[in-house]
Amino acid sequence: MIRIGRKKLWASFFCFTAFFFLLVTRQVVLELGKSERKIKVSSLQDGSLKLEEQRKHAYQFFNKQELYSNTRRVLDADRHPILLWWSPLTGETGRLGQCGQDVCFFTIKRTYQHNHMTKAFLFYGTDFNIDSLPLPRKRHHDWALFHEESPKNNYKLFHKPTITLFNHTATFSRHSHLPLTTQYLEGIEVIKSLRYMVPLQKKNSLRKGLAPLVYVQSDCDPPSDRDSYVRQLMSYIQVDSYGECLHNRDLPPHLKNPASMDDSNFYRILAQYKFILAFENAVCEDYITEKLWRPLKLGVVPVYYGSPSITDWLPSNKSAILVTRFSHPRELAHYIKALDTNDQEYEAYLEWKLKGAISNQRLLTAIQERKWGVQDITQDNYIDAFECMVCNRVWENIRRQEKGLSPRRWNAQVNHLSCPKPEAFSSSPNIRWTSLQQMWIPSFEQSKKEAQALRQLLERNMNFTTQEFWTLVFKE
Repeated sequence: MIRIGRKKLWASFFCFTAFFFLLVTRQVVLELGKSERKIKVSSLQDGSLKLEEQRKHAYQFFNKQELYSNTRRVLDADRHPILLWWSPLTGETGRLGQCGQDVCFFTIKRTYQHNHMTKAFLFYGTDFNIDSLPLPRKRHHDWALFHEESPKNNYKLFHKPTITLFNHTATFSRHSHLPLTTQYLEGIEVIKSLRYMVPLQKKNSLRKGLAPLVYVQSDCDPPSDRDSYVRQLMSYIQVDSYGECLHNRDLPPHLKNPASMDDSNFYRILAQYKFILAFENAVCEDYITEKLWRPLKLGVVPVYYGSPSITDWLPSNKSAILVTRFSHPRELAHYIKALDTNDQEYEAYLEWKLKGAISNQRLLTAIQERKWGVQDITQDNYIDAFECMVCNRVWENIRRQEKGLSPRRWNAQVNHLSCPKPEAFSSSPNIRWTSLQQMWIPSFEQSKKEAQALRQLLERNMNFTTQEFWTLVFKE
């Protein structure tokens, strides 16, 4: 009897322990649910969530506060609007995304094209092409464009007939619905940091073995014609060029891989220089890349060429040398040589960093108010922000219609993505700009015809063939 009593006691103890464990587990799940960002659903065909897929996406649970649920097996198509990535950027076959109070279903599966709950088609600019488009386009089908890259990747997007096809935009332009102008800047503290700063006295000492200017480019002869300018500049002042373009100096073997461009050892090499040639691959309003932010992070003065509106984004009125303010490379070289021998004038370009004082309120506000982060696991990335912007707008119209109101219409404007025709720095016959003559200018001119032909075909709102498209493009 005593043994039986002990067994019952132990059984009761284990039952209580198991019950307590279940309660704790349930509470943890509930607490996680409060901060849930997205609910992943691996397959809507059979509703199953495979163990292998759980492992594959496990890191996203920690990085983006995503909760995977084995109990969520079937999408309720009558409750959640579908947003279809026509460009398979995310690779996700099915995911319920939480965007504030709204939930949308995101997928790359084109089988949902004609689903009655499909409300928007999402396009990645570089992959946007005429081979296959979601036609016919119904009145409630919004088109949304995400394009943060160089215009050279898809010129036809940069003309009015094409850009105005879209309802929602996320581009590098400050005028887009979701501006990505600061996409290469992690935060204000990064450019204020003195982590890589080399004291001027040491830089002056290093000048015995280093040029005053450094150039690092391996994407040669782009639309901005930067290599032509630097080639001329090199005849007036010494430039150390580590990249494949105009190469004249080698990096250490372990830093020659392009993946090393964000390596701290690479940063320390660049930080030894006084000036960095920061030339974008294309000239567009607000198209600003790491070419600008990198030297500002390192405490090196950028010699900048790119966005015509760059002064709107610099940390202070005197933090970069602008190439466009000099009529010839000779004049720029003369100015840099003067700064190189005048410590006081040179340090005036670094005063903002040494004091940690950023006077540009536009830049401060843009970083503070943007709804996404850069290399920050505590924030959504800009693709998440783009998806949620569209999701929230779709839901806004659903609620409006429930109230008997007309849906709100958003439309892209020309300034959401606009770049001028590529131009050479100089028309001198001695200057080589073959890539512009043979590739970029003809490509830009043809892209105008492509944009017009695409618009004409889409206004028919019927599927068309590539032959029809190119016939219109080359029609006299």
